[in-house]
Amino acid sequence: MKLKKGDTVKVLIGKDKGKTGKIQKIFAKKNQILVAGINLFKKHQKPQGKNPGGIIDIQKPLLPSKVALLCPKCNRQTRIGSQSDKSGEKVRICRKCKQMI
Repeated sequence: MKLKKGDTVKVLIGKDKGKTGKIQKIFAKKNQILVAGINLFKKHQKPQGKNPGGIIDIQKPLLPSKVALLCPKCNRQTRIGSQSDKSGEKVRICRKCKQMI
């Protein structure tokens, strides 16, 4: 997966289309990502022990194909490319402005 924790992404499909947020967590085995403030759902929860019941908001993960990375340099929606730097390490680059992400 080319996306990393902390990247800013824009949602392309679904009820939150057009919204942006940072990636909080990545589920590599399920191929899903959790974005802050995106894909929120209501859940009715019974009281359990010290927890009071009520309606709570929960976040559900998204597929990475439904989001696009926002380049921190040019602030545009872009795809991710890869290139090796001078030391031979592989780095991610923005396909639009050719800057390192």
